[in-house]
Amino acid sequence: MNRPRITLLGAAALTCALVLGACSSSSKNTATPSTTTGPAMSATSTAAADKTIVAIAAGNPEFSTLVAAVKAAGLDKTLSGTGPYTVFAPTNAAFAKLPAATLKSLLLPANKQKLADILTYHVVSGNVMAKDVMPGPVTTVNGATFTVSTEGGNVILTDGQGNKSKVIKTDIVASNGVIHVIDTVLLPPTK
Repeated sequence: MNRPRITLLGAAALTCALVLGACSSSSKNTATPSTTTGPAMSATSTAAADKTIVAIAAGNPEFSTLVAAVKAAGLDKTLSGTGPYTVFAPTNAAFAKLPAATLKSLLLPANKQKLADILTYHVVSGNVMAKDVMPGPVTTVNGATFTVSTEGGNVILTDGQGNKSKVIKTDIVASNGVIHVIDTVLLPPTK
């Protein structure tokens, strides 16, 4: 099985995960956050490991926009399923960087597929923890790729339109994967 390749924050951050993935019931979340900013989620929380990706996101107010988008796209049941999934989860602040009209438009039922395409661009099949991360392209569930690199000690994801997103928290373990928090919404390449 081919593993997605993802870039690390540097040698000291090799133990941090960049992508959400499923983990076994014996997995522990022992990584520390890559920064101290971002959602108030403990990267070492053992209580989260028995919740799905969607349940963890729904339990954190910093992901209310993401949860609303996942539900509007009809992906909540999928991301609550067995997995494993590695999810790069944008915060509310990340969604706020999009033009308000764009976000409002994406949440309309008529744009359900476009929203699903954007959200699945944030998901990688499998369980990818920080220690597994390598620089380079990452193929997402929607079939497109983004690139992982490091800049100034930060892990950076560059999307299909050249936009950059910083990983701000890693290795939030769920029962069906792992979450890595990002500060900018990733956009797939235009077709």
